Amino acid sequence: MRFLKNIIKKELDKRNFMIINKSDIRLEIPITPKDKIVSLIAKLKPYHTNIELIRLGPKSDGGYLVPNDLEDIKACFSPGVDQVSEFENDCYERGMKLFLADKSVIKPNLSLPQDNYSFLKKFVGCTTNEDFITMDEWVDKSEIDEKSDLLLQMDIEGGEYFTLINTSDSLMKQFRIIVIEFHNLQLFWNHEFFKMNETIFNKILQTHTCVHIHPNNCCGMDTRLDVDIPRVAEFTFLRNDRIKQKSLQKNFPHKLDYDNTANPHIALPKNWYN
Repeated sequence: MRFLKNIIKKELDKRNFMIINKSDIRLEIPITPKDKIVSLIAKLKPYHTNIELIRLGPKSDGGYLVPNDLEDIKACFSPGVDQVSEFENDCYERGMKLFLADKSVIKPNLSLPQDNYSFLKKFVGCTTNEDFITMDEWVDKSEIDEKSDLLLQMDIEGGEYFTLINTSDSLMKQFRIIVIEFHNLQLFWNHEFFKMNETIFNKILQTHTCVHIHPNNCCGMDTRLDVDIPRVAEFTFLRNDRIKQKSLQKNFPHKLDYDNTANPHIALPKNWYN
């Protein structure tokens, strides 16, 4: 029976739609052509640049690789507050002001006096209301000089897509370094999700270059039509004007990469960098 199901699945893939049965509900969902997904992955292949990568935060979940180009970055904006805030502490020690936002927690777990950082009890998203605020309005309220370079570190459990698509191009350019954990990447195969995702990645790539990808081993790998996609992955981008030379990264994982959880290790698939 399993063999028969696999044959049917392959035939459905060829026809660019998939069928999902939930009790008496039958859905036919258009899937993204393989060549479009492969093309987007090719755009996202990480580059080695003239600036080495360092790790900020713990050697576990909440730690990220960033270019060692942090001097004169005025502030770190970090939507999504977890129990671990070592990344933000490291940014503070490098002279950055800290701005954090999250509706779901009472306050950040920072070993700093409250006067040394700003915390907004709201989610960051595509609109501003009682529960949400847009990235642009949040940065505007911070009274940071619009000519200052900033760092963005975002882990908001899927809300990154709605937030980024509504963030202005001018603000995107202000972020010298962008670190984002992207969720549900296996939904590339859903054509509607892919179109939004492709738009967002193209928006970032207008001004930035991908310099690192690290799969979060929380959620494993999705494989379809010989394309491996980590379900959750951390991406680091560096603004193009900071890059003097670059070449495609050829070796993963990086020596400073560590698993996020105690789950089995997963490596960045070769189709994402080779």
